[in-house]
Amino acid sequence: MSATQERNYRLVHGGGDQAQIPHVLVVGGGYLGMCAAQRMQRKLGPGEARITVVDPNSYMTYQPFLPETAAGSISPRNVVVPLRKVLPRADVRGGRVVRIRHAERIVEIEPTEGENYELGYDYLVMAAGAVSRTLPVPGLADWGIGIKTVAEAAYLRNHVLNQLNIADSTTDPEVRRKALNFVFVGGGFAGAEAIGELEDLARDATRLYPSIGMDDLKFYLVEAADRILPEVGPEVGDKALKQLQLRGIDVRLNTRLESAVDQHIVLSDGDAFDAGTLVWTAGVKPSPVVADSDLPLGPKGHVDTTEYLTVAGVDRAFAGGDNAQVPDGNGGFYPPNAQNAVRQARVLADNVIATLRGGELTAYRHKNKGAVAGLGLHKGAAQLLDRIKLTGRPAWFVHRGYHLYAVPTLNRKLRVLANWTFSALFPRDFTSLPELTEPRQAFEEAARPEPSQAR
Repeated sequence: MSATQERNYRLVHGGGDQAQIPHVLVVGGGYLGMCAAQRMQRKLGPGEARITVVDPNSYMTYQPFLPETAAGSISPRNVVVPLRKVLPRADVRGGRVVRIRHAERIVEIEPTEGENYELGYDYLVMAAGAVSRTLPVPGLADWGIGIKTVAEAAYLRNHVLNQLNIADSTTDPEVRRKALNFVFVGGGFAGAEAIGELEDLARDATRLYPSIGMDDLKFYLVEAADRILPEVGPEVGDKALKQLQLRGIDVRLNTRLESAVDQHIVLSDGDAFDAGTLVWTAGVKPSPVVADSDLPLGPKGHVDTTEYLTVAGVDRAFAGGDNAQVPDGNGGFYPPNAQNAVRQARVLADNVIATLRGGELTAYRHKNKGAVAGLGLHKGAAQLLDRIKLTGRPAWFVHRGYHLYAVPTLNRKLRVLANWTFSALFPRDFTSLPELTEPRQAFEEAARPEPSQAR
């Protein structure tokens, strides 16, 4: 170990008895990382292990609620759980793990502020999650927006409502048409739920704009495959497709986005038009730190994980969630959804504890209980236990019920339930606050010297 590494090791581990306590490092404070750390701190006795959680954010985001956050049905604050609040016995560090050298039991951390530093550990939990998977589409990086974070969801709500303000304020038909065109790329859960919720929001908001009719809104869902929502099966997916089409949403199957330069949308089916909104939900990929590690990876860049949620061929390393490929026992892998994250967190935490105590590990086994999707207020699609197929209002109730159960902590469950109750009793709030993306703009303009003062 170099002098720098030794110094950092002492800073992390301390001296005396503290240095003898096994150190468990959790990379990522998302659903899996937070819930696994929470279970470990509850089940481990004093002095059995020290737990450190490293994440750029100070909170965990419950991502299945982001489409409803974008629609304003749930407050952004209520879909996040503060890590330090629920992990009082863990050392929660703000920063990003940018490199992992598991052979040396060291990671490099890029803190929120300051220089990078190294952190030593004894046991590793890879829960770094995933990021949006983009393609080299011209203009996508300049104009596209994802819906993987609570900030993106809040921004999308303000942006969509602001597009209505733009359309209402202009006399230029081209500017108006562009503002009222909304393009969503990707027909999986994220794309279908996002377009369903935001179309619902925009359609309801047109009641406040006499100059904008519902027929003026143009929503496009672009999907490269031949169907949407493959997670709910072909029968329910076809019914969900018809639901969206009956609402006037233009669904383009077997179609790709070719270009978005200067907000001019070009599709592979030959159609082209301007659009003020481009939402990209066409898949995810493991967090970049996975590639910057010496851990074994699968063919698609995920951490190669065994049925025990241990990293294949590596000692004292565990993984699960979006950054791992977990075998399902049938030659495939479990899908990276909330249903599996809930259960993997428990098994992973128990297996870390079993390793610390020299016990036997438990294999992760889970039979898919189905899939649910919300497509706007009172609209949804669900397939349960391979037999029950629901659409419309029944599926919407199942969607909300399941995710209310799955969202962590009683505090957040009650807050989300309160949001839904108020939404049912009172009309939607259509206030748009686009200035939130540049909060210092007004102050900078006020502080700018007058021309006479500049001379």
